[in-house]
Amino acid sequence: MLGEPRRDRKTERRAAIRREIVDAAWQIARDKGLAQVTLRDVADLVGMRPPSLYTHFESKNAIYDAMFGDAWTQYAEHSKTAEADEPRTSRAAMRFYARVFFDFAVAFPARHQLMNLRTIPDFTPSADAYAPSMAVMEHFVARMARHGVHGRDDIDLFVAIVSGMIDAQLANDPGGTRWSGLLDRAVDMFADNIGITDERSRP
Repeated sequence: MLGEPRRDRKTERRAAIRREIVDAAWQIARDKGLAQVTLRDVADLVGMRPPSLYTHFESKNAIYDAMFGDAWTQYAEHSKTAEADEPRTSRAAMRFYARVFFDFAVAFPARHQLMNLRTIPDFTPSADAYAPSMAVMEHFVARMARHGVHGRDDIDLFVAIVSGMIDAQLANDPGGTRWSGLLDRAVDMFADNIGITDERSRP
């Protein structure tokens, strides 16, 4: 119809191919491990010759970079969907924040490694890839502020507690519930330490 913007089919096709490549890399990471992602395996999975990948990604680290941004975007969407079930009282809300992130992390260990650990030598996410993680953190800080948690040290401590529980679960009881079952208790210890009770409700 007149007046409608013309579709840039070339750009759309390129974006679709990049998405296919990133999805293939995630599949390999899930099946073999994050460090085992190779350009050859990715190319084989998408039906492409390895040199052709370079028209879409300049290196394997560029694929990791796209995966990093994609992982944090996935979590942002997951967290936003979960917000509909967020409790109103502070202590319960903090348990909820911890649980949403914990369950997302342990569901896909390779994704968690890329998002939160530095397991790939010489890989540092670009500013563009890092932006979704910063947006997630800013949103989390704002949510914690609604419950009276404003100190940067308190936020760092909460993140360290939850991250440590995730790492302990994955390292010592993968697929189990040993540290998952202790998560609420750990959050309660945090809440006790900073004086948060269930009497406080978010606006």
